[in-house]
Amino acid sequence: MREQVRLRDVEVADLEVFLAQEHDPEAVRRSRFQPRERDRFMTHWKERILGDPDVLVRAVTVDGELAGSLVAWTADDGRRFIGYWLGREFWGRGIGSRALALFLEEETARPLYADPYVGNSASVRLLERHGFRRAGSDWDGEDEHVVLVLDGDR
Repeated sequence: MREQVRLRDVEVADLEVFLAQEHDPEAVRRSRFQPRERDRFMTHWKERILGDPDVLVRAVTVDGELAGSLVAWTADDGRRFIGYWLGREFWGRGIGSRALALFLEEETARPLYADPYVGNSASVRLLERHGFRRAGSDWDGEDEHVVLVLDGDR
């Protein structure tokens, strides 16, 4: 039987799972995202994500188990971005693809941008399968990121 992937509102209790996922060494290696210490992580999530009405955030569940999160926000330059994080035990099972499809039904802003680390080929492929196209690259000071955009004519 196919696993049931759903999105729901994020609860404060979910943040402990998200913190652990952000500190997973393989996830850090693939994303090239430096994990935050606990207090900084909690403050960021409570104030900048859950506390900002412009941010759309959803928890991803698989058969009722918390698997990760999807987030859309407006950057300082006015572009709308998407990001996501799944626990390693949920990788490679099509969960990210199904969750992203559900999220893109809710997040209707276009263009919509994403900027995964260039070496995270699985993430780049996932976004491209959902209609994102390569629009260049960017450097965060250390690493190259692929800039992808989902236009309104997908």
